[in-house]
Amino acid sequence: MNKNFIIYILLALACIFVSPYIFDDYGMRILNNIFIFIILAASYNLINGVTGQFSLEPNGFVAIGAYVTALCLLSEDMKWELFQLEDPAPWVLALNTSLVPALLLSGIIAAFVAVCLAAPVFRVRGDYLAIVTLGFGFIIKVIAINSPEITNGSIGLNEIPSLINVYWTGGIAILTVIIMLNIVYSKYGRAMKAVRDDEDAASAIGINTFKIKTLAFGTSAFFEGIGGGLLAVLLTTISPDLFTFFLTFQLLIIIVLGGLGSMSGAIIGTILVIGGSEWLRFLDSSMNIFGYETDAHPGLRMVVFSIVLIVVMLFAREGIMGKREFSDIFKRKRK
Repeated sequence: MNKNFIIYILLALACIFVSPYIFDDYGMRILNNIFIFIILAASYNLINGVTGQFSLEPNGFVAIGAYVTALCLLSEDMKWELFQLEDPAPWVLALNTSLVPALLLSGIIAAFVAVCLAAPVFRVRGDYLAIVTLGFGFIIKVIAINSPEITNGSIGLNEIPSLINVYWTGGIAILTVIIMLNIVYSKYGRAMKAVRDDEDAASAIGINTFKIKTLAFGTSAFFEGIGGGLLAVLLTTISPDLFTFFLTFQLLIIIVLGGLGSMSGAIIGTILVIGGSEWLRFLDSSMNIFGYETDAHPGLRMVVFSIVLIVVMLFAREGIMGKREFSDIFKRKRK
């Protein structure tokens, strides 16, 4: 771990500890959301950007993590009260843990599902891989709707205990990025990049491409499951409609905007997409411009935001960071 990396961690920790004194409750909620999406974007970037597998599965693993965490945190009495379509399954009633075991269990189950899916999923490549993984996300949603004894069906789960704060989300986000960077710069990370650049050539030089892709897929799913658990605790209510393809599309925008394969880019992309879309919310309401009162235009912020994204991508074809990290920029400046 080099000196610059330690400085970045200390700066991030300082921002986390100072933030409650700067932002109000609304600002803190947005900041928590940004940290959760940093976890999701960094983990998604590992399979999509670093390993080069065009996967569209995050919403499925996030949903798994969210439901597992919610079921672990809800008490038995609360489950009897919430489940209206059918009585909860016996093993659902037996689930009852604190936050940390719930998050770990969410990640483990998501990773287990990913490893089980790896064999059929990685029989195909490119656009076909995207279609297969996209279908997985839809399957998870359908299962959630049609399993009322487990998920309470389309009604979803409410009154999930809100046990997190910025220290939890920010701390886990920092830990996720550290782990991802260590993987990227390890021998496994170099193998993942080789698979991304040319899978046939990587296989020819002795790299077990299936093993590497499965490792990236499972690791990505693990942290997406944890991110889903944090999202459930932040929102305190979840339903199948929350985990649609729009969530995957949002993460895809973030990692492409920041730079595929760059964890620093994932952080920048998350701040711009999640924070920027909230900051532009004033465009939806009426405004006073030089004494002239304009009408409210709901949705205008998304139009402006989309134009900004188009302009950025026109001038940064590989994203804002490309495949570089912050440390790479400073190394070049020193030279």
